[in-house]
Amino acid sequence: MDVLWSSLVQWLHSVGWASGGAVHVSDKLDLPSLLALAAVLGWASGFRLYAVVFITGLAGVMGWLVLPPGLQLLQHPAMLVASGCMLFVEFFADKIPGLDSLWDIVHSVVRIPAGAALAAGALGADSGTMTLVAALLGGSLAATSQAAKTTTRAAINTSPEPFSNVVASLFEDGLVVAALWLATTNPLVFGLVLCVVVVLMWIVTWLLFQFLKAVFNRVSRFSSGFQKAA
Repeated sequence: MDVLWSSLVQWLHSVGWASGGAVHVSDKLDLPSLLALAAVLGWASGFRLYAVVFITGLAGVMGWLVLPPGLQLLQHPAMLVASGCMLFVEFFADKIPGLDSLWDIVHSVVRIPAGAALAAGALGADSGTMTLVAALLGGSLAATSQAAKTTTRAAINTSPEPFSNVVASLFEDGLVVAALWLATTNPLVFGLVLCVVVVLMWIVTWLLFQFLKAVFNRVSRFSSGFQKAA
């Protein structure tokens, strides 16, 4: 399998899809840039964990980005195949009303620790302290985006039409790709944008939680009244 994979990578180099002139993150980027990389891996994992793992690993294989030592596992052929398969499944599951919310609930126990681990791998290869800082950063950001995504999808699912789910899911797909691109090309701008987005996510999550709570209470009162009438 390794021979086949090496041949595939060499062919991609020959047709210009892969590049040998990548910048080594851990050697060339300063601390703000490394923080941006750790932050985007954690934050985006709360939306699309498998997309983050696959795209990051693919970037390493293609030579677009030489991954730090803590992330080089992502470019292993087995990891790329596994994350690619899960990305394929999630792409469609996330666009089906009801199933998307169930998928989010199940993966809430996966995305947050995975976001912490990815951020730690990006930033904390040489220092135990930095590993802990990165893990806390990545886990907190993953929890923030996971909460915003879960409450938003639950609110959207109160509507009977399916199109809003598809639109929201496609928006999240594009958002993850754009965030990864911005963090690796302009980390300072990404940091500013992320601060604003995180605050907005906290506000939206709180508002949507209140909305869902009101919907739940309304349904409960209706069910109680129906049972008494029966």
